[in-house]
Amino acid sequence: MDWERVRIFLEVARAGQILKASKSLRLNHATVARQLTALERSLNARLLERHTSGCTLTAAGEALVAAAERAESEFLKVGSSIGGATEAITGTVRVGAPDGLGNYFLADRLGALAASHSKLVVQLVPLPRTFSLSRREADIAITLDRPKQGRLILSKLTDYTLSVYAAENYLEREGSITSQAELAGRLFVTHVEDFAYSRALDYASVLGRLMSRRYECGSVVAQMEAVRAGHGVGILHDYAAQRYPELRRLLPEVRFVRNYWITSHPDTHETRRVQEVHRFISVSVKAARSTFVSN
Repeated sequence: MDWERVRIFLEVARAGQILKASKSLRLNHATVARQLTALERSLNARLLERHTSGCTLTAAGEALVAAAERAESEFLKVGSSIGGATEAITGTVRVGAPDGLGNYFLADRLGALAASHSKLVVQLVPLPRTFSLSRREADIAITLDRPKQGRLILSKLTDYTLSVYAAENYLEREGSITSQAELAGRLFVTHVEDFAYSRALDYASVLGRLMSRRYECGSVVAQMEAVRAGHGVGILHDYAAQRYPELRRLLPEVRFVRNYWITSHPDTHETRRVQEVHRFISVSVKAARSTFVSN
């Protein structure tokens, strides 16, 4: 069996689309399709059902995915043990993270890590979504909820807090806020409910009952920029808001405590590059833990 064809098939199975997989593999769409057809002919079995919207695995395809992932895992472990004999950390590690942590904490730290290892490529993907480690969407994923299913290496990174904020120029223009009653009539800068991908994002409902006017943003960064610009009141991550002196923390009795969890897949966790990035993130967060929780 041609491993290169199996590798291409595995990427298509994970992506669910030939076009998406071809971009990831940096191959022509037609080349990927031909390699899949050749693999199916060599095995005398249909592995994928191809539709206009994507691909679905057949029973034979699911069996091959399981076997291919086991083989891939062994390749990675062998590569790690061989590479461990040298000092340099090489290869690519993708880190999926919530956009708040990714943009306001990890972007700076992981940039420093990448700069210190010339052969290491760190891909930071800070998006408001979840990441599948089994589908190799990321090598390391940081989540808001503790995962309850799947083969994962899991540990708690830290608690973090969120509080109510407004910009100083907003308070000067619209009046101070010293009680929850004074939130009435204010513009609430918050998230788009349809995009809420975690139960940990339910804190907005507490103030939503007090503020009927809403400006909804699809990312933490957009919410932060809208509040900084003086357009309204928002619930912001304390560790991010502390970066901006123009922001004022309001209503100290209103505070939300949430958690970050770091996960990796057993098949890739033992590779030296993943271990190093995982360790670096954990140590960096631990060193800055006091900034994550506001009193």
